[in-house]
Amino acid sequence: MIYPYKDKEPEIAASAFIADHVTITGDVSIGEESTIWYNTVIRGDVAPTVIGNRVNVQDNSVLHQSPNNPLVLEDNVTIGHQVLLHSCKIRKGALIGMGSIILDNAEIGEGAFIGAGSLVPPGKVIPPNTMAFGRPAKVIRDVTEEDRKEMERIVREYAEKGQYYKSIQK
Repeated sequence: MIYPYKDKEPEIAASAFIADHVTITGDVSIGEESTIWYNTVIRGDVAPTVIGNRVNVQDNSVLHQSPNNPLVLEDNVTIGHQVLLHSCKIRKGALIGMGSIILDNAEIGEGAFIGAGSLVPPGKVIPPNTMAFGRPAKVIRDVTEEDRKEMERIVREYAEKGQYYKSIQK
């Protein structure tokens, strides 16, 4: 379901795929070829949520914010299943592993990889092109060329799947 909140209404690119049982409300923008998967909740009723192009937000994720503190996902980002994002910035090409939590004012650098089940506490900055794991998340190494290729494959395949499902939606 897509709902306005007061004077704000979600803006969703025509090429984006929104799966069944997704809830999007308020000041939310979703870019070209992005995919929002089943049972995800994206609320823009406190501050803006900005989702770039070719972003995939996988099943059962929750995206929200604190007052005057937007949530930003730049282009080509992967958000794994059951991720919680709150007033953070996820830079271009980053991947957030399944079940991770990224909190207020945290910033995940361009091309960074957050391992499954990690917790990035408020204000923590994960540098570009690094891999971080744990609770709290700590950088363990640089992203390899193999990691980068896998991250790019995921973005590409989710965009393709989204276009397929969009073509058969009734």
